[in-house]
Amino acid sequence: MANEFGVWHLMTDKNDHSGKDGLLLNKIAGAVLGSFLTIMVVREVGGALYHPQNLETPAYAIEVPESNAHGAVEVEVVDFSTLLANADSAKGERLAKKCVQCHTFDKGGKNGTGPNLWGIIGRASASVAGFNYSSALSALSGSWSFDEMSNFLENPKGYVKGTAMSFAGLRKPQDRANLMVYLRTLDDNPLPLPEAPTAEDVMPDVDMPADH
Repeated sequence: MANEFGVWHLMTDKNDHSGKDGLLLNKIAGAVLGSFLTIMVVREVGGALYHPQNLETPAYAIEVPESNAHGAVEVEVVDFSTLLANADSAKGERLAKKCVQCHTFDKGGKNGTGPNLWGIIGRASASVAGFNYSSALSALSGSWSFDEMSNFLENPKGYVKGTAMSFAGLRKPQDRANLMVYLRTLDDNPLPLPEAPTAEDVMPDVDMPADH
């Protein structure tokens, strides 16, 4: 009896462990299924509450340069003499209003924080009498040609390192051309505009095949 009881007792313990293992697996499977159902419900509720609307045009339009068939970005090269030839002096005069806090524009006008700008186009750099130029501008040689003035107006502190001029600059080439054409009018003998290239000047030289 003892042996039979012992065998029966061992078998009963084994069956009890199997039942516990099965119950544990059922709990794990239920937890996984419950998590999956919760995620599905949250997604459905979120989709019902939030309906994104696609704008027909972006809020901030960003111009991206077009690329050719080979993937290279095509950059438009504009001849500055052409911009000057088509510049608008009236628009340049409006741009010059940004400078009135530091400069005067009339002939014989007093210097302000900056020198008087009458006759600036074509004038020798750092040459206005009585104005205390920075050492950086004093060391600048040559004259204010259209090219020099354009480079300076685009980024004063970048072009003349150490200049005391606080103007941030004009990044658009056409704005610089408009302003220079206006400044050019402030002169008894305005500097001639550079000649714009003709169609023949910009046409590349092409070797014609020999006539056989």
